[in-house]
Amino acid sequence: MARLAAALLAVALALPAFAQPDPRKVVRTSYPGAESKLDPAAESDEASASISLAIFDPLLGYDFLARPAKLEGNTANLPEIADEGATFTLKVKPGIFFAPDPAFGGRPRELTAHDYVYSIKRLLDPKLRSQWLFLVEGKIRGGDEAMRIARQTGRFDYDRPIEGLQALDRYTIRIRLENPDYSFPYVLAMPCTGALAREAVERYGPDIAHHPVGTGPFRIAEWVRGSRIVLEANPGFREVRYDGDPGPDEASRAIHARLKGRRLPLVSRIEIHVIDEAQPRWLAFLNGEHDYIRPLPEDFANIALPGGRLAPNLARAGIHVTPDEIAYTTYTTFNTAETIDGKPNAIGGFTPERVALRRAIGMAWRIDDQLAILDKGQSVRAHTPLPPAVTGHDPRFVSPTLEYNPAKAKALLDMFGYVDRDGDGWREAPDGSPFSFDHASIPTLRERQRNELWKKSMDAIGLRVTFNKVEKLPELRKQAQLGRVQSFSYGWIADFPDGENFLQLLWKGSIGQVNYAMFDHPEYNALYERIKRMPDGPARNALIDRMVRIIAVYSPWMVETYKAQKILVQPWLLNYRKHPFGHEPWKYLDVDLARRPAR
Repeated sequence: MARLAAALLAVALALPAFAQPDPRKVVRTSYPGAESKLDPAAESDEASASISLAIFDPLLGYDFLARPAKLEGNTANLPEIADEGATFTLKVKPGIFFAPDPAFGGRPRELTAHDYVYSIKRLLDPKLRSQWLFLVEGKIRGGDEAMRIARQTGRFDYDRPIEGLQALDRYTIRIRLENPDYSFPYVLAMPCTGALAREAVERYGPDIAHHPVGTGPFRIAEWVRGSRIVLEANPGFREVRYDGDPGPDEASRAIHARLKGRRLPLVSRIEIHVIDEAQPRWLAFLNGEHDYIRPLPEDFANIALPGGRLAPNLARAGIHVTPDEIAYTTYTTFNTAETIDGKPNAIGGFTPERVALRRAIGMAWRIDDQLAILDKGQSVRAHTPLPPAVTGHDPRFVSPTLEYNPAKAKALLDMFGYVDRDGDGWREAPDGSPFSFDHASIPTLRERQRNELWKKSMDAIGLRVTFNKVEKLPELRKQAQLGRVQSFSYGWIADFPDGENFLQLLWKGSIGQVNYAMFDHPEYNALYERIKRMPDGPARNALIDRMVRIIAVYSPWMVETYKAQKILVQPWLLNYRKHPFGHEPWKYLDVDLARRPAR
């Protein structure tokens, strides 16, 4: 340990010395779920993504307060775009350094374009099995060939050039795509494309996810896995002074006034506690132990926000509420494949009776009970997969297949031959065989409550539903990727502000990854390929509208809600505003020490 401390000290002394934030300014919060891997390419949960984004730098970022969301440079300037949206060239800013680490042999290690080439290649490495592969697979010229060779040889060759991913010099990276894709720059603002140093990855090998070394505003100070993570301001972080858009509302403009011209980050530490249960998280916030609670647990929504307004006792304490700005759609996905593991799938296929069946299920779902009982008013009804924060959203669209109307659902089933032939109260399939479908779930109280609602909804129209598949979420997702799940309720948080991010979930190219519905519709696929190559505008939105209508017609999804959750913030925590695509705003937060109670 003495040698390690000496090595880190030597590196720290070699870097420019910057004035550090006030050590008394500490932000404390909690997460309802544990972090998994602090490796940008391997992370797969909200906690890991937020922490990774604080440690690792993507090329691009978002203007903190601008709405609609607006890309801005981070470690690089905004890209030069050529070839009608197929080529992107970015200049990495010189003088950015990784946090000190023994992997660098006691020398300062500057961030270069080569680090981004290497880090994006990691998404393609089959051994890593990145859940973010879909963002680059089939897109970067030569990328798929590199993956094919890696699968044949059992090793991804990071030294082998890829045509579409090149460092032209120390600070210039050029990305060339197989086809135009004007939304691709958004990928370069996501945590999964944050820069790692190859030396660190090779030093720590499979354990790199537990040795995060980045160039971001924070670095790991303490880490008790699955329990507590402490981030401290990175002493070698480059000079970044806030100068962004003032935002569209009074609250945003007040934050802008406090931040303008100040050096980021403003606080010295972020302390994150992993607390699975809602009640202790809520009590820790009420006791002032935590500075904000995100999101407000649904179990306490009616207590904190009766009638949608902040409770008087919380208002008197100076607590304020802010929206959890997150582009989050929930839905139930139906497996549309005709077979599952070689056996007939009772809800799959595109014959008229199967399409009618899925529509009827959607019409019978007690959506108002979901909003009130499951979501406690922390969501709103959705008719399209595309939430308001993304391009292509049409607030006027109302899906006729998502109307809650059990009478219509029963009439539709009768029309297409799903009738009770033996008088036992349950409908048989059109061929007279017994009918049922299985709704998979995860082992939580909320999902048990959802299953009760499913049974009540399906009982009302005479359809038998079972709940035989119960798995923890990672395993359930894996089963769904393999097409072994008939139906389950899920959700998608937008990675970037483009409706394409949701529409790709039903594209045939996403089967085996995120297309859990196994949806393969020729017209939909062709439209998806077209919108990928078009810039944002009315012509593109018209095609997106057609895709949304295809989803409504064939019902691979029963679209349910847009999350409308809230965040409660203590009076001494300043500048908290959740960006729809930016995870936690830690580098912008400040603490009013005069208002914070002594501990």
